[in-house]
Amino acid sequence: MLLSGTSIPAPCMADCCTQRVSIGRLGSLLTFWNPLTTAQVTVESVPPNAAEGKDVLLRVHNLPGDTASLAWFRGETVAPVHQIVLYVVDTRVITPGPAYSGREIIYPSGSLLFQNITLNDTGSYILQIINRKFETALVRGQLRVFPELHKPSITSNNSSPVENADSVVLMCEAQTQSTSCLWSVNSKSLPDSPRLELSLDNRTLTVHGVTRNDTGPYECETRNPVSADHSDPFTLNVLYSSYHQGANLSLSCRTASNPPAQYSWLINGRPQPSTQELFIPNITANDIKAITVSGKCIPGASAVSTVVRVCLPFREEPRSSFPFATKAQICP
Repeated sequence: MLLSGTSIPAPCMADCCTQRVSIGRLGSLLTFWNPLTTAQVTVESVPPNAAEGKDVLLRVHNLPGDTASLAWFRGETVAPVHQIVLYVVDTRVITPGPAYSGREIIYPSGSLLFQNITLNDTGSYILQIINRKFETALVRGQLRVFPELHKPSITSNNSSPVENADSVVLMCEAQTQSTSCLWSVNSKSLPDSPRLELSLDNRTLTVHGVTRNDTGPYECETRNPVSADHSDPFTLNVLYSSYHQGANLSLSCRTASNPPAQYSWLINGRPQPSTQELFIPNITANDIKAITVSGKCIPGASAVSTVVRVCLPFREEPRSSFPFATKAQICP
């Protein structure tokens, strides 16, 4: 692709010239090549997407045989301050420019190699070709540089959610933000479910009204055009209990302490006898929504005190397990 601009530098052959010349005043001194003779000159990035720290080549195709000099410029304009390197074909003299970093190598074909490329090298480049008639053509190249990705990790806002009571937010934590993120559960793509919600950037997965079937494992994968990596599996610890109406419920709370711990029970906010065990016969869904048990803190004692909230969801299935403690708090 041929480019034209408002100004270009005068050609530098034996001596490097830094004067900026306006195209409108070039006259017979400097003219642009006939497009028919330079239409096939192209610049290709090899590879098209470069990984940070690797080498990448801006390869020139179909360089005209009467080329006298080649100059590479960084950015969108041809100006001396942006010149990377100048190569004079006949003398094979290479002259670094102000934008030369020490990592660029120019070849007689006009191709430019970048060694140990950095993210800052991303952008546009212009190759200036001058033939023996002092005719000039400009060809554009482009570099796209991406970082090598590292293993992401999954974090959660709730390590032990209660079935049908809590929602869980899973976050894919990555060192690099400019990446795409993919989620999977049980080694498969996320199912189409109204209870699963992804953020706009796919970094956050919300599971609404978590159930025991939502345990996982979950994985997130980050990727960009040059690399990809995925997290370790993350499994939710969903708390639930299953029993039928009319059953007898027996709860026991134990802790090692000296002096012995004191226990208090609350059912739906109502105090119960201060015993280590709580027995409730013939339970129904209307009788119980939540049970709280707390251990009394005794100053100077070595007792570990807990506060436990037990949610009791009813299921149409045989009784198979007892409720689980959902929260624990150490007394100061």
